[in-house]
Amino acid sequence: MKRKYIIYGSVVLMGIAGFASCKKSYLETTPSGQTLEANYYSTPEEIFTGVVAAYDPLVTETGGLNNTYSGPLGPLNAASDDCVAGGGGPTDMNTWQAWNNYSLTPAVGPQGEYWGRNYRGVSRCNTILSKMAPATFLNENDKKRYTAEVKFLRAYYYFWLVRLFKNIPMILQPLPPQDVYNQPQVAPEAVYTQIEADLNAAIPDLPVTVAAAENGRVTKGAGIALLGKVYLYEEKWAEAAAQLAQVNGATPGGTTGTYGYKLQSNFGQIFSPDNKFNSESIFELNFTGSQSYSWNNWNQFKSNVYVQMVGPRGYNGPIYWGGWGFSPVTTGLATAMKPDPRYGYTVANIDSLTKATGTRYEPSYQNTGYFIQKYAPLQKYKAPTGTAELNFPNNYIEIRLADTYLMEAEALLQSGSNSARALALLTAVRERVGLAPVPATLQNVYNERRFELATEGHRWFDLVRTGQAPTVLASKGFKTGTHEILPIPLQDMQNTQLKQNPGY
Repeated sequence: MKRKYIIYGSVVLMGIAGFASCKKSYLETTPSGQTLEANYYSTPEEIFTGVVAAYDPLVTETGGLNNTYSGPLGPLNAASDDCVAGGGGPTDMNTWQAWNNYSLTPAVGPQGEYWGRNYRGVSRCNTILSKMAPATFLNENDKKRYTAEVKFLRAYYYFWLVRLFKNIPMILQPLPPQDVYNQPQVAPEAVYTQIEADLNAAIPDLPVTVAAAENGRVTKGAGIALLGKVYLYEEKWAEAAAQLAQVNGATPGGTTGTYGYKLQSNFGQIFSPDNKFNSESIFELNFTGSQSYSWNNWNQFKSNVYVQMVGPRGYNGPIYWGGWGFSPVTTGLATAMKPDPRYGYTVANIDSLTKATGTRYEPSYQNTGYFIQKYAPLQKYKAPTGTAELNFPNNYIEIRLADTYLMEAEALLQSGSNSARALALLTAVRERVGLAPVPATLQNVYNERRFELATEGHRWFDLVRTGQAPTVLASKGFKTGTHEILPIPLQDMQNTQLKQNPGY
């Protein structure tokens, strides 16, 4: 087997007989084939397959625990002021619509998608960690690296869960069936402590770099950056700044530092499928367009389906491929960004394009005429085989250098420790796109994050953690004291000890 986690394929995952699949609940960690699972992890190759499976929820956008489409970007963008839900009508992807207008209930919303994706990841991490510990046949260096990767992944999955739900069960080992439904929620502080512990344990044994064939596997820089981000959310400002400085290097925008990261000179190329794993990428989720998927491959797609989701409906013009009209960019974001050099790389003005070319598209629900450019379905990336809409190869960079620059600048300003470096970090992000420096203030950092990272899934989290959400999202129905987190999915509360989040 070629050791490259980024292309999973049905053969690899079917080979472990669904050992981490769930039937009724996120907590159902017992594999469908218990005897097979118990005997399976007996060779280095089988252990590696388990590590692969721990990565898999990162890039599985379909199927989910409810057999639904479950890409994380769409709901987050709809919940923010970057986008609206869109689509074919007010009931199309009703989970996105519910977060877009803050009509969330325990039964309706995207919470099941996030809960299922991340607890599936936790379950697979716990399983393979339990199998590696006694595996004396495994090379010691491999065991250290695999353990570090999986601990990073478990921290990653729990970070998503605690940010979105706050009050969650924390499970750190495979559970016997009789204990599945007896897991209590723990204080979020305990979850953050565990996330820190996993990342601190992982970082020393993660590689500084990986070979091209292993692109997408976790590196030391990714571990340090994620720990810095975790500290930022905990408002541990000094610790966050210290961690992030390690990946950002001594001279923002200049030397690449210990881990080799450097801002791309061309902002638009950051997101190109022709420029995957570029110098700005710290943690990147790799999707493939080469597996010729059709609708018969539901729950196996490792392509980026969100690309198809955000394309204009019924479009028949140049450059773009017709999509399904989700995530229209808000007029507010488009108007605010028009003077900014990043506008054309962030927003696709399909109204103007169709008027100029005499072509057409079908306005989607909540249409603004503006669409996401960073993940737009471009005709040149249409796969030559399989069902076109299911085979786009666009990656998602979950942590990139401009993001860590701005997080470090924020942490420095919050701690009052080094305003000169905060200014240098903020200036480097602006200079990359030809913008003049502005003073290093928190508001300027927040503004820069919005324009730099627009539609990349960070905006809603930023608004909530900085206390801006009640004001910025008031027109969408955001209610203070409730909508800072999602409800616990109704179906996952049945026959458990779980208590619903306040306000739901």
